[in-house]
Amino acid sequence: MRRLTAGMLAGALGAFAFTVALGAAAGTVPEAAMTGDVATVKSLLKSGADVNAALGDGVTGLHWAARQGHEELANTLIVAGANVKATTRFGAITPLHLAAERGAGAIVAALVKAGADANAATATGATPLMFAAGAGDVATMTALLDAGAEIEAKERDREHTPLLFAAAAGRLDAVKLLLAKGANKNAATKVIDLMALSANGENPEGRNLAAKPETAPRSAPRAAGRPRTPGLDRGYLINEQVHTQGGMTALLFAARQGYMDVATVLLDAGVDVNQRKKGDLVSAMLTATVNGHFDLAKMLLDKGADPNLAAENGVTPLYAAINLMWAPRAGYPQPRAHLNQNIGYLEFMKALLAKGADPNARVNKKVWYTSHNFDLSGIEETGSTAFWRAAYAADVDAMKLLMSYGADPHIPTVKPPERGEFGDAGRRVIVDVSGVPPVPVAGPGVPALLASAGVGYGEGFAGNSHRFAPGGMLAGVKFLIEVAGADPNGRDHEGNNAIHHAAARGDLEMIKYLVSKGTDPLAVNREGQTTVDMANGPVQRVQPWPDVIKYLEGLGAKNNHKCLSC
Repeated sequence: MRRLTAGMLAGALGAFAFTVALGAAAGTVPEAAMTGDVATVKSLLKSGADVNAALGDGVTGLHWAARQGHEELANTLIVAGANVKATTRFGAITPLHLAAERGAGAIVAALVKAGADANAATATGATPLMFAAGAGDVATMTALLDAGAEIEAKERDREHTPLLFAAAAGRLDAVKLLLAKGANKNAATKVIDLMALSANGENPEGRNLAAKPETAPRSAPRAAGRPRTPGLDRGYLINEQVHTQGGMTALLFAARQGYMDVATVLLDAGVDVNQRKKGDLVSAMLTATVNGHFDLAKMLLDKGADPNLAAENGVTPLYAAINLMWAPRAGYPQPRAHLNQNIGYLEFMKALLAKGADPNARVNKKVWYTSHNFDLSGIEETGSTAFWRAAYAADVDAMKLLMSYGADPHIPTVKPPERGEFGDAGRRVIVDVSGVPPVPVAGPGVPALLASAGVGYGEGFAGNSHRFAPGGMLAGVKFLIEVAGADPNGRDHEGNNAIHHAAARGDLEMIKYLVSKGTDPLAVNREGQTTVDMANGPVQRVQPWPDVIKYLEGLGAKNNHKCLSC
C-alpha cells in the first residue's frame, strides 16, 4: 500500500530547491541559508536583503533553517521578520512542516510562538503533527498539541491520522503520547473498492484502464482451449484478485511492519486483538504472518487472536505461514522477516493448530501476494488447503504436522471457471481424448500428489519460480503415496497424471518410482498429450528430456513429435 511520508515531501523539496538554487542570484538569503551560513545571512540582512526572498519554488531561508534543524539560523530569521507561514509552490510546505519532520522541537516552539499555524496543511492535507509523529519526536509533538494541533486530522490521500503515521513508522513514544492525549486508537485509512474503480475505467493511481487495455505477453503461461484476452493476468483482473485496499489501523500497521512494542501498547490500550481491515478482512495476526513476523503473530495468538479468522480470499494464518515459507521466486521483493524470527514456521503452525486452527480451511480465490501479481507457477490454487500448499512445496515435515491435527490429504484444488485465460496458438482442446470423466467448474482440480509432482512445469515458467523443500519433490510424492494414501493414478482437471508433470521436468527418478507404484505411463490428457509429449518440449520454454523420452517410449507411450522448443 502506498503511504504518504514526510520524507517523500521533504526529499522532493530538497531536490527541487537545490536545482533552483544553482541558478539563483548570488548573495540571497535563501542561498546562504541553504548552506547554513549564519554569518552571511546576518550580513545580508544588515545590508537590507529581503528576509522573505524565495527561490523559484517558493523556498525561503526559513524553510532551509527548519529543514536543517538549525536553531540559531531559524531564530535569526524569525527575529528579522521572516514569514513563518510561507509555503512552497510545490506541495504548500511551510517551515513548520519541515521543523516537525526534523524533530526540531525548539524551532517548532519558536515558529508557533511567532504565529505559525499548527494545523497548516500541505497540498495533500498533511499537517505538522503528522510529520512529527512520523519522526517520533515527543517534544515536537507536545509543542504542536499545546498549540492546538488537531490530533484526529486526516491527510487527503489515504486519510492517515497522526497515530497512523506514528504506528507505521514504529515510533513507540509517539504512539504512547497520542494515545494518552486521546487519539482514536481504532482510526483507519480510507477503503478503496478497486472493482468499482475498474468498472469506471479507473484505478487508484488515476490511470484510465478502459482507454487502452493491456494485452498479455506471448510468453505468458498458457491454458489450453482458452483465448487470449486483453487486460488479464492468467485470466484475472488484478483488481479482482485484490478487490479492496485500505482500512489499515495502527495495530495493522504495527503487525505489517513487525513492531512488537507498538502492537503491545495498542493492545494494552484496548485495541481488539482480532481487529481486521475493513477492506479485505485481513486480521492483525494474518497481516503479521503474511509479512513474515511470526514472533509478533505468535504474541497475538497468545493474547487471544482467533486462528481461524480468514481474509476475504479465504487465507488463514495457517495457510499464510506455509505459503510464505515456500513463496515463489519473484521479480518483486518478497517478505524475508521470517528468516530472522525466534519462532520457525513449523513451530508457529503447530501453535496455531494447538489453538484450534482448521487444517482443512480452503482458499477461495487466487492469492495475489503469493507472486505479487505476476504469476509464473502455471497453477490455480483456488480451493487449496494448507496441506495442499505443503504438498506443492514437497514439505514432508509440514504435511506430517498437518495430518497429525486432522488435515485431509485428499482435498484437491477446484477447477476454475472459463476465464478467458490465454494460451499458445494451436493448443486447444477440440476433442477430449483422455477418457477421463468431465469435471464441472468448481469440481476437483489438482490433487496434492500432482502438486508435489510438479504441476505447472509443462506450461513453461514454473521452474523459474517454484520453490520446494530441501528434501526434493520425490520425497513429497513418496510421502503422499506411501503415508497419505494418495491415488497413484489420480488425474487433475486437465487430465494429467503425476507422470505428465514429472516428465515436463525431466524427472526420470520420479517417473520410475511412479511406474513402480502403478501410475499409468500411457495416460493421455484432455489435450491429447501423452506422457512423452510432456517430456518433448510441449511449449517453447520447456526443453526436451531425451532420457525420459526414451524410457517412456520403451514403456509404450506414444511420441507425437510436437516439440516446440526443438
